[in-house]
Amino acid sequence: MLMKWGLFDENLQPTLSAYQVAAIRIASSGLVMIPFLPKALKGIPKNLIFTVLLSGWLGSFFAAFLFCIAETKIDGALAGSLNALTPIFVIITGALFFKSSTSKQKINGVIIGLVGCALLTYANYTKPVAYIAYIGLVILATFFYGLNVNVVQRKLHGIGSTAIAAVAFVGLLPFALVILFYTGYFNLPLSENKYFISTLSSSVLGILGTAIASILFYMLVKRAGGLFASLVTYGVPFVAIAWGIFYKEEINVIHVFALSIILLGVYIANKQKSV
Repeated sequence: MLMKWGLFDENLQPTLSAYQVAAIRIASSGLVMIPFLPKALKGIPKNLIFTVLLSGWLGSFFAAFLFCIAETKIDGALAGSLNALTPIFVIITGALFFKSSTSKQKINGVIIGLVGCALLTYANYTKPVAYIAYIGLVILATFFYGLNVNVVQRKLHGIGSTAIAAVAFVGLLPFALVILFYTGYFNLPLSENKYFISTLSSSVLGILGTAIASILFYMLVKRAGGLFASLVTYGVPFVAIAWGIFYKEEINVIHVFALSIILLGVYIANKQKSV
């Protein structure tokens, strides 16, 4: 919803562009982490700096832009529901890129989750083809989320969470500022109320929803592994749907049923076998 408030005013008229909202999100997360950078650089081996920066691109930069672009066309409730695919992609990317062992139970969970994703997409079959394409952007973002979970868990296990966030987000700051400059953000009448609210919403999203949330994310991924992703997955869609209901977004029975199937797949994929 903070993305929506960044993109549109109270009359649902466009204010900032998707690129500007995403860039403000990334820039604000980088700015707030600058004080932690000197200590972070001392605590990260030089051979892992690139991996930390890669984590920032996978876990924040790409997803921030993909979600913002998608939410110019699709509802927030739908975007939040698709977030439930993250642990499915944790398993898929782990098997593809990190040679993770994959049990029959996990494969079954992945298949069920992907069926739910297909059904959730089908629930919007009356929409234009372009609408379905924007759904694909959110799915791609969750793919990057899943890949990033594996990178953090397997490559950065011994690095402090604040150190990872500081290097990753400060490293993204110059790119975000360049995007803001070339999209004309600094030429806007930023003192006007609608631009101020949009900027504030995007900044809060960056500080709370990216910087602070990512520190907790890195911490829990390293301690709990894939379990963390599954726990977050259970909560995000319901919060998103609650906001969707509040704003009278289109939510039907098929949407809820499809989400239930995705969550069932996540549950099966992450269920611990009884001893």
